[in-house]
Amino acid sequence: MPLLDQANIACGGHAGDLITMQETVAFAKQHKVAIGAHPSYPDFMNFGRITVDMPALELQQSIVDQVQTLQQVCISSGTQLSYVKPHGALYNDMMRDLSVMNTVMRAIVVLNSELKLMIQATPDYENHRAFANLHGIELILEAFADRSYQANGLLTPRTIEGAVLSADGAINQVHELIDSGYIRALNGSTLRFPVDTVCVHGDNPEALSVVQQIRALI
Repeated sequence: MPLLDQANIACGGHAGDLITMQETVAFAKQHKVAIGAHPSYPDFMNFGRITVDMPALELQQSIVDQVQTLQQVCISSGTQLSYVKPHGALYNDMMRDLSVMNTVMRAIVVLNSELKLMIQATPDYENHRAFANLHGIELILEAFADRSYQANGLLTPRTIEGAVLSADGAINQVHELIDSGYIRALNGSTLRFPVDTVCVHGDNPEALSVVQQIRALI
């Protein structure tokens, strides 16, 4: 936590419970780390990494319920929630399908339109910003350190070899982004887009080492 600027905290959809939320929020507050809600499809069994077919209003309410739980923990801890970043399959579906992104944005409007939404930075970022503006939502554009990219700018599915990068691969990807302003896709093409933040997955066994090295780079 001392190495982070922002922490995405699971809030019951794929992981996390009231105790883990309270402990993690307290740790984030102690180190002055911005707190983000990390809602997902309600799917503990698959860690939120498989699409759940559910009506838009039901998904919207699930997101609202998850984020509100973390929001209340933040209030009780004397701090505040800054943004929302969907997890796993919900995140990937949101990036592929504007109807899913619309559902996520509608949930944020119900919660608090001042909350920012963290989405993947892609070559389509201008359209995503325009879409968010319709809802009055500010975006945070993120790149991934430990995931590889397809030529269209989206993440390589985890079912494909090379989707998850080694520690060295992650550092090289961030280094290239900092030095040259682009990310190299698996097919060798280069992707350019503005980036506000860099993500490292906490369940990556090499996460701590990767974050330490990225912090040294920036």
